[in-house]
Amino acid sequence: MSHISKRLVLSYVFDWIVIILIAGVGAGFSRISPNHRPFSLTDPDISFPYVEHEKVSSAVLVVVGLVAPAVIIFAVSLLFVPGPTIRKGTPRAAVFKSKLWEWNTGWLGLALALASVFFFTEGMKNLYGKPRPDLLSRCNPDLRAQSTHILGGESGIDNAMLLVSSTICRQTDKSKLDDGFASFPSGHSSFSWAGMTYLTLFICSKFAIAIPYLLPTAHSTHDPAFAPSEPNPNGFNHKDETTPSASSPQFRSFSSNTVKPLLRNQAAAPPAYLLVLAIFPLCIAIYISATRYSDFRHHGFDIIVGSLMGILAAWAGFRWYHLPVRRGAGWSWGPRSAGRAWGVGVGVQGYVDEEEDWKSRQKDLELGERSGAASGGGNAVESRAV
Repeated sequence: MSHISKRLVLSYVFDWIVIILIAGVGAGFSRISPNHRPFSLTDPDISFPYVEHEKVSSAVLVVVGLVAPAVIIFAVSLLFVPGPTIRKGTPRAAVFKSKLWEWNTGWLGLALALASVFFFTEGMKNLYGKPRPDLLSRCNPDLRAQSTHILGGESGIDNAMLLVSSTICRQTDKSKLDDGFASFPSGHSSFSWAGMTYLTLFICSKFAIAIPYLLPTAHSTHDPAFAPSEPNPNGFNHKDETTPSASSPQFRSFSSNTVKPLLRNQAAAPPAYLLVLAIFPLCIAIYISATRYSDFRHHGFDIIVGSLMGILAAWAGFRWYHLPVRRGAGWSWGPRSAGRAWGVGVGVQGYVDEEEDWKSRQKDLELGERSGAASGGGNAVESRAV
């Protein structure tokens, strides 16, 4: 196995530091008093009762949205990577390297999704300062002094129809009152949908759970569905078990020079139980979002926007570190090249140096051959230097 580049390792350590900083800024936002948007004392949309005990507390939300997906990602990476296509005799070090890399990228994507959605959610709460449905119950307004807290409006208009400021509130618990102006967007919805959607994408990727689709070409050499070892960032060769030969019964010869696959044999539906496995996390996100409505913590629009933010963050976090679900054969992207670990200049395409990558593969191939010869056989190891 090739040497580990300290420059490359430090670049990924810095990825973790950046993600933690994003989450830290979001936590800072959550401690700032939000904007207190003026409200009407006769608005029925903010007249719901205050529920003391939420169905899903913030602590439970963290366990469900962060801890549970992290544990599942770790378990899947440990138990199911590198998968059944690994060749016999592959060095244990290469297998361990593969598990470690998939675990690292799995957690990186999850952390990026949750940190970013937490950052934007908390920041937007402060900016908008939208009243929650239970604001009046939290506020306990001083109705006798309404006229001294009116904002805007025209003289002669009934005071009950005018907007008032939060100074009318007799609530002594400042944090409780501030939280009453943090309705948009829903943090529980954004966080739960980010964690659960990411987990669904991760499970679908690792277990090939996707709607069947027709391949672009019959013999594409660039489609991981035909060549699972092509992305191969993980330090070992694969048996190319998914590439059908021209003599395979799923191919028919239409001419002496043309071999084409039957359309119906290009793909097949995954087992239905896997679909249930993939959808289950989304059901949890739906439940958590629904409790925010039934607990009178958020308006419907707040929940919808928060959910969409979580879904978008999950997709972005997953794709930042992983290949597409349908065409990635379950792999995350390989590591950056050591020479491009910290950035590239104008005119340089991507963060993988093909020449550097090729030299690394050649070194690993030589090491694998020596290792195989010393052990009386075995397979060469193909990997990018990490």
